[in-house]
Amino acid sequence: MLAIRLPTEIENRLDALAKATGRTKTFYAREAILEHLQDLEDLYLAERELEAVRAGKSQTLSLEDVMKHYGMEG
Repeated sequence: MLAIRLPTEIENRLDALAKATGRTKTFYAREAILEHLQDLEDLYLAERELEAVRAGKSQTLSLEDVMKHYGMEG
């Protein structure tokens, strides 16, 4: 179970959408979370990896090296 407080404007928009479509506000809140959770997780992981690269804890490869590794030399 999850309870969230939304800004009034967002709550009103969500309410209007639910009424216009016959769906519940919960349905749309769930859909929004499911749609964007992967993006948020990816962003977090990318930021963490960037910090590791900047700190010298992780290495990078050039595109040329990656293509060679996978037999895709141009």
